[in-house]
Amino acid sequence: MSGPELLQDLITDMPAAERFERIVTGLHERFECGAVVLLRLQREHLHPVAIRGLVAEAHGRKFGLAQHPRLSAIMTSVQALRFPADSPLPDPYDGLLASQPGAPLPVHDCMGISLWLNGERWGALTLDSLTPGTFDGEKLQQLESCRPQLEAAIRISMLEEEIRSLRRGRLSASPEISAGPDNNSDIIGHSDAIRQIRKELDVVAASDLPVLLLGETGVGKEVFANYLHRQSPRASRPMIYVNCAALPENLAESELFGHLKGAFSGATSDRPGRFESADQGTIFLDEVGELPLPVQAKLLRVLQNGEVQRLGSDQPKRVDVRVIAATNRNLKEQITEGAFRADLYHRLSVYPIPIPPLRERDKDIPLLAGHFLELNRARLGLRSLRLSPDAEAALLAYPWPGNIRELEHVISRAAIKALSRGAQRHDIITLDSRLLDLDVPDNGEAGLNEENRQDRGLLQTVQGMPMKEAVKTFQRALIVREVQQQNGSWSATARAFGLDPSNLHKLAQKLGLKH
Repeated sequence: MSGPELLQDLITDMPAAERFERIVTGLHERFECGAVVLLRLQREHLHPVAIRGLVAEAHGRKFGLAQHPRLSAIMTSVQALRFPADSPLPDPYDGLLASQPGAPLPVHDCMGISLWLNGERWGALTLDSLTPGTFDGEKLQQLESCRPQLEAAIRISMLEEEIRSLRRGRLSASPEISAGPDNNSDIIGHSDAIRQIRKELDVVAASDLPVLLLGETGVGKEVFANYLHRQSPRASRPMIYVNCAALPENLAESELFGHLKGAFSGATSDRPGRFESADQGTIFLDEVGELPLPVQAKLLRVLQNGEVQRLGSDQPKRVDVRVIAATNRNLKEQITEGAFRADLYHRLSVYPIPIPPLRERDKDIPLLAGHFLELNRARLGLRSLRLSPDAEAALLAYPWPGNIRELEHVISRAAIKALSRGAQRHDIITLDSRLLDLDVPDNGEAGLNEENRQDRGLLQTVQGMPMKEAVKTFQRALIVREVQQQNGSWSATARAFGLDPSNLHKLAQKLGLKH
């Protein structure tokens, strides 16, 4: 991206995500490299906020500085850094560049720069190439010269999002540019359904209205509850989690509302309930449809009057609690059957939010898979863990009756299987569809050869890319695959494509495939 183009973006009001995508796209073209990634630092993890040149699942990963020495070195350096082809430090994107449809390859050239905002580390920008010598001292200086403009773009984006937040009646980190806290409860997804749910949660978060999250088992209702709490004015106070299905019926009332000493056998001291613990904060009632009817009546009183009464006490106590409830049951049917109170349902469902099952948001599957791949890579101490094109196709074809929870378990099992079958921790480990062990419906995929599967995986990779970038990605993939099939012979590759060898060399250099 040239200086005038970046300046025009800086003075144009646009969402932060769009500005960041334009920046990485421009730098990808300017430096003619394999991949450019802008990452946001959050509690010693770097989260990609804009990517060009990596496989789709990389969007769902977060990179711990303790596990990735190159990223750690970039973040602690005040100058741009370059890692040559013979660097002993593994690259976090080994095997993840989109321009390598065949065997996974390590990154051969890399440089990066740390980015700062108001005197604090904000994140990093990384550039990677499969071709040794892509970056030299001049390119390193060019990257260093981009730092002021990049940091200005970040600063402007942050200010614009703060203004938008103030207009919504609250001041908090925008989900567009905030990576969220360093835990495993971030909402991961770019599908239209997830974007819409984020918008609804952002709006309702500013109020104290009860929210009812609806959805099948395993869709991640607790993740959405956590997000809602973090975006609310109560974010600095605790969110108390209650699994209503796990509460014994004879102890449910005591757990929720507390008891006095001697209120029942075994009550040896006064004990506050979960609602008192959540005072000034949020309580999340998971599987609320499992509550016994007598407890439902007490819960209704809390919602109506903001009062709890401990077992054995005659005095109610006021509490200020935001209630988020969730269920995988059809509460309207339970009302008809007499198992759930209609008045409580109407109190809880002031703002119902259905969470779609994973099979209805297939665009999010690669991102979620990337998230779980990186988690397992770190847990198992692996250099790199990736999906093959046929494995990604299998994930997209599977109906996921267990939703996100099932996806997590499938990835974890496959990683362990790969190690048990001889993969080494220092390898770039590729999980293929056989390791996933999914009963995928026959949609014609079984009849495809490996080349067809690679083509299908490549189509999924370039989905949503600008046309110019998609064409370049296809060209790189075709050249890399043909060179591999020709045992590394560029002259034979040129003959296969019907090109003059010199023209193929020029095209390869233009695409960042120097040799």
